[in-house]
This record gives sequence, C-alpha cells and structure tokens, in this order.
Amino acid sequence: MNPDEIPQLLKQVSYADPRVLPDDEHEIVGLAALWAEVLKDVPAQYAMYAVGKHYATSPFPIKPSDISTRWQAVVRDRMDRHTGTLEPTQHPELDPDDAEGFVRALRAERQAVVMGEVAPMPLKAITGAVPPEVQKRLDQIGQYMPEHVREQLATYRPQKAQRESTVRRRQPDPLTVPCPWCDAAVDQACRGRRITPGRDPESKRQGGRAPHPSRVDAARAHLHAA
Repeated sequence: MNPDEIPQLLKQVSYADPRVLPDDEHEIVGLAALWAEVLKDVPAQYAMYAVGKHYATSPFPIKPSDISTRWQAVVRDRMDRHTGTLEPTQHPELDPDDAEGFVRALRAERQAVVMGEVAPMPLKAITGAVPPEVQKRLDQIGQYMPEHVREQLATYRPQKAQRESTVRRRQPDPLTVPCPWCDAAVDQACRGRRITPGRDPESKRQGGRAPHPSRVDAARAHLHAA
C-alpha cells in the first residue's frame, strides 16, 4: 500500500471498530504514517480482506501487524508451491547469454506469483516410459557382479541363487525372517524339528531343505509391512 491509501483503509476499519481511529487529528496523521510503513508491501485489496478475516474471529482492535502477518503467510504459501524457474517455451524473448535479463525476468515472474497475478508453477513430474537402454543400466546399478558370472556361480551357491531368483520375481525371501516352525535363524535354511547335534542330513543337502510354509507366510507379512 502507498501512504495515500492508508487513510481510506483506516476509515473503512473504523466502520467496524471505532476504537481504531483516535479523536486527535495529529494522532491520526501519526497513525497513518505508522500503518503506511508496516503495510508498504501489502496490496490494498488484500489489506481490506485481512480486516474482514480479523473481525470475523477476534473482538480486539486490529493492528497493522495483524494484516502484514497474514500477507506474509500468503506469500510463503505461494512461493512454496512455485518452482522459481522460467520455462524457455513461455519466454522465447530471453537470451540464454543475457544473465542480467534472465535475473530481471525471474524476479518479475516471482513478483507476479506473489501478487497473485500468475498462478504458482509446480515442479513437473517426469512422464513417459523409460527407454529400454536406460532401464537396463538402472537395473545394473549397484550390482557388483556381472550377470554372466552370477549364472556360472549358481551351481556352487544354490541357496544364494535361489534367494536372488525369488527377489527378482518380486516374491518374499523366506530366509529374511526366522522360521517360527523350526527356529532356524535369519539367513539359515530350515531344518527338521528333531535333529541330532552335528547330524542334520536335510540341512546339508545343496540349498538346504525347502522353507516351511509358516516361514513363507511370515516373510510375506514382513514384506507387506515394510
């Protein structure tokens, strides 16, 4: 607001709350100067809107800080929803090599968003399918072992190969949870309920015995809960 708009605002406020305007003319001038300083960044139309919102919920006289605080909250909300970037397709007049011109345009765009002249521009999500070659590289990220080496070692590490195959099929890996039936620990194959210490033929077979059904159910529940 500019100083010339403050007297009209105070007059409008006095219709709802006569306590705002003092009786002394000199005090009114000083009050107007104070309000003008506090509300210099607030649009006049929004100031009147804030006055209505204040008296809709509060019986106390309004202060200029009540208006400016509401306006600052609006500005923060708009800028939080704005990416702050210029779309080249919407500003073909901008020269990529003109840094000062870009800064001026960016400031003008932000000011327009703050004043409500332009809607905030949210960050655009990446759309469309990922190209096959890109997806292949993404799938390989984090793999320290080439796939052909993994296949050759599968014969010598059947349990590990079985677990990796299960994960690739997006199925729950039973060995990620302890077995509630035979008490096998995490990463250990299931075993018989009755075993002789040092002699467990079933667990010594390649890959160990198949996980108990209750362990498969427990792994599935753990996966869904994660």
